[in-house]
Amino acid sequence: MKKALVHEWYEVAAGSEKCVESFTNIWGDFDHFALVDFLNDADRDRILKGEKAKTSFIQNLPFAKTSFRNYLPLFPFAVEQFDLSDYDFIMTNSHAVAKGVITRVNQLHICYCHSPMRYAWDLYHQYIKQADLRTGLKGLIAKYTLHRLRIWDFTTANRPDFFIANSGYTAARIKKIYNREAEVIYPPVDTHKFPLETRKDDFYLTASRLVPYKRIDLVVEAFSRMPDKKLVVVGDGPDLDKIKHLATANISILGYQEFDKLRSLMQRAKAFVFAAEEDFGIVVIEAMSCGTPVIGLGKGGTKETIKPGLSGIHFQEQTSQSIIDAVRQFEKQINSFNSNDINHYAQQFSKDAFEEKIMAFVESKAAEKLQ
Repeated sequence: MKKALVHEWYEVAAGSEKCVESFTNIWGDFDHFALVDFLNDADRDRILKGEKAKTSFIQNLPFAKTSFRNYLPLFPFAVEQFDLSDYDFIMTNSHAVAKGVITRVNQLHICYCHSPMRYAWDLYHQYIKQADLRTGLKGLIAKYTLHRLRIWDFTTANRPDFFIANSGYTAARIKKIYNREAEVIYPPVDTHKFPLETRKDDFYLTASRLVPYKRIDLVVEAFSRMPDKKLVVVGDGPDLDKIKHLATANISILGYQEFDKLRSLMQRAKAFVFAAEEDFGIVVIEAMSCGTPVIGLGKGGTKETIKPGLSGIHFQEQTSQSIIDAVRQFEKQINSFNSNDINHYAQQFSKDAFEEKIMAFVESKAAEKLQ
């Protein structure tokens, strides 16, 4: 089959790009399409095997390299301009508009969906509030733009022949928003880069981009009320000053750390604390691969990936008190967690497992299409 892979944009190597890397590991003959492609050479060699994506007109608009997201209202139109009529199999790797490419009935279109557009659906009111767009002309334009995006997003929900979701949580959102069923295949985690360490030190760890929805502020607030327990915070972002202001003497704010340092902290932490409601949460699996138990929110993807009593425990509310209660519960049963068992459990989310499942799914659907 002649194959095309459509990805929203190539800017940096993040979670969704790990999926692209795996897709190109499985099939090395994709032609690549994206709204923009600004990858550096090292990431391009790893993710796209040195290939450059065929881009949309947005690539050449003013300030696209630094501010292409400002052209969001044009994204649906831009993605529909890709001519994919020569391809037998189209894989879309989508969290925004990629799934909306135009295909024919005799083509196989499979969408790996990281999330329906959250800023247009679930997080619409939060986005408007945080961007201070509740009033004024600018706010009116933003609200209308997202309204039009919702209409387009829903009307293109039938363009993929099949959906794959990155978690059961995302599959439920696909069902609610698009009324489509989705197979669940968890995204690839480089578990081999996070080897087991059975010796743990006396500190807790949280690591994330410091943005509001990650709720690092709640973790820091909780530990500020537990002065006998040490917390290390790794990450940078717009909430950094706020986090520093909340921190007490028992909390170390390290900012951004290189990979080797972060991995070492993950390996040595007595537990990793995670308070965000994520579609999946790759960092949780990385911690577990190190043999480190996770104290995480029992909602979203981590409701599925943290197995209470084996790989960690859940707390049910995004409040500092709920985190405090979970930490106290964890310390009562800390001796019941076995680092070897946690590491073994994490391997079901490995890159190899992902690639095997994706290949089997695509081959089975291709066989159905040819019948």
